[in-house]
Amino acid sequence: MTRLLVLGAVRIFQPAHGYLVRRELASWQVEEWGHLNPGSVYNALRSLTRDGMLVEDDPGEPGSSRSAGAVRYRLTEDGETEFQRLVRLGLWQVHPYEPQWLLAALSFWWALSRQEVLDALAARRTQLEGRVAATGYAVDTIRTTPFKPEHVVEHFLVHIEALRGELAWVEAVTERIKDGAYAFLGEPAADAYSAPPPR
Repeated sequence: MTRLLVLGAVRIFQPAHGYLVRRELASWQVEEWGHLNPGSVYNALRSLTRDGMLVEDDPGEPGSSRSAGAVRYRLTEDGETEFQRLVRLGLWQVHPYEPQWLLAALSFWWALSRQEVLDALAARRTQLEGRVAATGYAVDTIRTTPFKPEHVVEHFLVHIEALRGELAWVEAVTERIKDGAYAFLGEPAADAYSAPPPR
């Protein structure tokens, strides 16, 4: 999830220096919902560069001294592929105990087409409905198992309510998107977030 957030922020502003990436993500309050602290941003930038997902634009002369914050980053082709994969992972797959995956994917869903986002939400609805049903059976099992602390059932009940809350959101946001809310890949307003092709 950290990789998605950092790749996505670089993608929006590229070439982007570390301080800009950190400041932008902080304005989204990712420290609270994504548990992403400033040090993690710089570590991720170095790691993604080492892994070939980012490339550095050198702002200085050869041999000149520069601070780490002055290094500017761009996505490579591999970085773009990984960014797309992670957005889809967060949007298409339910991670019920890690809501930060969905929040990170929402931050960058404009990089997908409107139809793909609608299809992902439909798939998400099916997964959520399945988990609600399965968790209901787990509740029944807990209630009928001898010597099981009865209050443990509340773990499952609170989980069911969280799933139902997300289901309600999926229904509502699906209608908003069908009605034209937001801008997605290939639509003029989304082009402002779209990065130039990797070099």
